[in-house]
Amino acid sequence: MADTETLLAFKAGRAFRRGTTNFVDPNPTKGAILLTMGEDGLLHFMWKNRTNDHVEEDLILFPSDANFVKVTQSSGRIYVLKFSSSDQRHFFWLQDASSARDDEFVNNLNGYLQDPEYSPVWNSSSQQPQASTSTGSTGSNSQLQLNPEQLAQLQAILQGTRGASSQAPELSLSDILTPANVAPLFTSHPELIPTLFPHLPPDLPTPPSAEALQRIINSPQFRAAVSNIDQALRTGLLGGLVTSLGLPEEAGTGIEPFLRAIQEQADKERRDSGDQMDTD
Repeated sequence: MADTETLLAFKAGRAFRRGTTNFVDPNPTKGAILLTMGEDGLLHFMWKNRTNDHVEEDLILFPSDANFVKVTQSSGRIYVLKFSSSDQRHFFWLQDASSARDDEFVNNLNGYLQDPEYSPVWNSSSQQPQASTSTGSTGSNSQLQLNPEQLAQLQAILQGTRGASSQAPELSLSDILTPANVAPLFTSHPELIPTLFPHLPPDLPTPPSAEALQRIINSPQFRAAVSNIDQALRTGLLGGLVTSLGLPEEAGTGIEPFLRAIQEQADKERRDSGDQMDTD
């Protein structure tokens, strides 16, 4: 039986109609909307409480039966999930710190609601194939195998984003994990390539060359996978996974905590390396 696949995820709280009136009040509880393809082969629209990590709403959707639209009478970021086959109404409000990506999330959600085979469009770019999020499941014994020098190089990449982060809290991983930033790691540290081999597509030559990896990081599939991780970090869904990379669980609760944890790991590795050299 296939694993559940997360197609889309973004921060959103629930909202509730006030009695029998047309007023809708947002509930302050932190939450996330998750759209998944379940083990049953059906599309599931779920609402997850980000405070206790429990899925409190799980709706099975059929193609073209539902849509997610803005409540025009409201002055806030309130949306309603409504159905053509019934009078059901489920209200939500978007909780991302910035509203800049609201239309992006809503358009992609409605794309999936019309056709589960839909390919999401990110950053107003061309459509990209959806990569399975299961590629990130590396197992509890996996470790981030970077030496102090490699971590220092990654640190330099992250430092370049530090100023932008303070001005633009909605920093995206797609802005960091670009081919221009990632490719030098393969050419300057070819010893990284064998450690990546178990996580690469099976049809690559053995061992994979820097040129083959360059093609991967320039592919739409790689960009789609980065977008998936970006979404999962924004909704706090990777708390458990990042611990398998040697990072604290809180690193999986957002993009900035993730970058900060990598920065701190790089600093620690460099300090440890310096202490070892001093005592030799």
